Amino acid sequence: MTKKSVQNLLEDIRFVSEQNYEIVEAVRALVKNTFESTSEEVKYGGILFTSGVQFGGVFAYKEHVTVEFGNGAKINDSFGFLEGTGKGRRHVKLMSVSQIKDKNLAQYLLLALQATKQDNS
Repeated sequence: MTKKSVQNLLEDIRFVSEQNYEIVEAVRALVKNTFESTSEEVKYGGILFTSGVQFGGVFAYKEHVTVEFGNGAKINDSFGFLEGTGKGRRHVKLMSVSQIKDKNLAQYLLLALQATKQDNS
C-alpha cells in the first residue's frame, strides 16, 4: 500500500469540501506559527503533528473538521470546547475557519503538547 502524502490528502479533502479544506489549511498554518519546529505525517486518515513528540492531528469529515489530541483527557479544559469521553483522546470540532479563534485552538495546541510531553517523561 502506498503511503499517502499530505498534499494528496489535502487534494482529496478539497475535492469533497472546499470549506473543510480551508479549515484544515488554517489549522496547519496555526500549528506552524505556534511551534518553532513541527512535522506532519498522514496517518489514520488525517494529518498528525509532531513537535518533538506527536501531540495531535487534524481530520476532515463530511460535515466538520476535528483537531484531535491523544492525551486530551489530561488537558484542564477551562474553555469548555473539548469533546469526547474516551480514556485519553479528546477533540475540538470545527465547522468554520472562524471557530479556530473562537474555540481557542492555539491554546489547546499548547496544552496538548504540554500534556503529551508530561505523559512521555
